Amino acid sequence: MKVFVDGSAGTTGLEIVKRLKEREDLTLFTLSDEKRKDLAAREDAILSCDLTVLCLPDEAAVQAVAFAEKGKGKLIDASTAHRTDARFVYGFPELPGQREKIKAAKFVANPGCHASGFIALVAPLIQAGVLSKRAPLTAFSLTGYTGGGKKMIADYEAANGALDAPRQYALTQRHKHLKEMVAVTGIEREPTFLPVVGAFPRGMQVSVPLAPEWLSCGWQGVKEVYQELYHGGVVRYQEVDTPMLAADLMAGKDGMTVSLVGNADRFVAVASFDNLGKGASGAAIQNLNLMLGADESTGLNL
Repeated sequence: MKVFVDGSAGTTGLEIVKRLKEREDLTLFTLSDEKRKDLAAREDAILSCDLTVLCLPDEAAVQAVAFAEKGKGKLIDASTAHRTDARFVYGFPELPGQREKIKAAKFVANPGCHASGFIALVAPLIQAGVLSKRAPLTAFSLTGYTGGGKKMIADYEAANGALDAPRQYALTQRHKHLKEMVAVTGIEREPTFLPVVGAFPRGMQVSVPLAPEWLSCGWQGVKEVYQELYHGGVVRYQEVDTPMLAADLMAGKDGMTVSLVGNADRFVAVASFDNLGKGASGAAIQNLNLMLGADESTGLNL
């Protein structure tokens, strides 16, 4: 199978290229620096490859999808442009029925990093009918600075301590991941979303407090929903046996752990993963494997 990575100079693209170079079951195709913005060269590459991974700004991704619609090749889009587009299957295989949809899809939208954690925690509870779709949810998300791309990485690595304090962002409550968080989970109101970037390179932790009055079951019922769905593979339920949870708990890994902390009166669902792993490049590789008929975990660090 021949795979083209369109936009291989960015953080996500570089990570995907690094992983695919080590594969013996695939032929990796990339464009030279002189050709990577050449429309004709990009179109030829997309039409000649079995699968294309887009690691592009939204506008360029829309353009690339128009090319792909002319051919028979499959495509994964890691941008924000198509995550709620009806032509695309949402690339979170762990949701019920989603794995088979991804295997059969021509177009797959790779999830956003923050959205991946929120969806992993909320969607199963909505689908099981135990969480109200009208619940006033809050999502608190800690992320490493590599999720902000090359400029943020450069800023942090040159800061000499000036950026050590965590920084909350998206203060207007208009974060670009909110749209898919609502659409994929089926909730009827946007959560209050509090993303925070810290002075650590990799890792992500999304926390969603759950109040008993929003649920038709208690602590144990919520735990059972997670345990039934996440019992191995890339995403797994994990009990917490430490007094603290570090945001870089899963740094360097492509998996995700889902946990429930607190007590019967007040509890919090927590998803821990790597912003560049299950939050970006690792998720793209997992989806690529499913779309090309490879073992789902090939090339993943679990």
